[in-house]
Amino acid sequence: MISIKTLQERKNSSDKIVALTAYDAIMASIFSEAGVDLLLVGDSMGNVVYGFDTTIPVTVEMMEYHTRAVANGAKNSLILADMPFAACHESVGEAIKNATKLLRAGAHGVKVEGAGDFTISVIDRMVEAGIMVSGHLGFTPQQINRFGGNVVQGRTDESATNIVSDAKKLEKAGVSLLFLEMVPEELAKKITESISIPTIGIGAGKYCDGQILVSYDALGLFTKFKPKFVKRYASLADDIRDAVLSYKEDITKGIFPSNENSF
Repeated sequence: MISIKTLQERKNSSDKIVALTAYDAIMASIFSEAGVDLLLVGDSMGNVVYGFDTTIPVTVEMMEYHTRAVANGAKNSLILADMPFAACHESVGEAIKNATKLLRAGAHGVKVEGAGDFTISVIDRMVEAGIMVSGHLGFTPQQINRFGGNVVQGRTDESATNIVSDAKKLEKAGVSLLFLEMVPEELAKKITESISIPTIGIGAGKYCDGQILVSYDALGLFTKFKPKFVKRYASLADDIRDAVLSYKEDITKGIFPSNENSF
């Protein structure tokens, strides 16, 4: 069973961490059996499962539902669940309550976007309560309306300096992992070398301690758009479409069900 201790040992030994998003038991089981270290029940489900344009409509209840499904399927991987939009910002007590729901659904820890003063105070209290917390810097999808779209972060000296500073704040607050999304490769390298906790990159270059992709992107299931940082390892949308067309043809021609499919 992979634990946060395992991932820290990977960083210390320079062995890479393998991560994917997961949203249901079947896929989580396959990923876990294939040796994926970390499964993130991402609020990216808003885009790839529910068809929303952003992650903002995703609720704690949705996250809880899918976290339980992933936990039922994955038996060997570390499971993190995203704290969805505004789940951390009403009060410290409400944030801990929401995180607890995700832990009770089967997550081993939660991921929180950003490093504002209030967010840092929430993380500090979560860690004090015994909750494993991962941070997320760079492009943070819950801030997409403020950014004005999917915009690479850390390109200017000021922005890069702020992200490095935020990474150190998060480490001091007690986060166990740090996700870096859509930042220049050299900036991600600098952060990875300047903090003791593992970094997980998505569109952050090769120097992070591990990599994550949205599984529906990597498998070619989500084809609405393809971010630059995505590599597709399969074209499952095409395979599924072809299979369904064959199924339809067999039914319309009376080929299925045959005698071997009947009692």
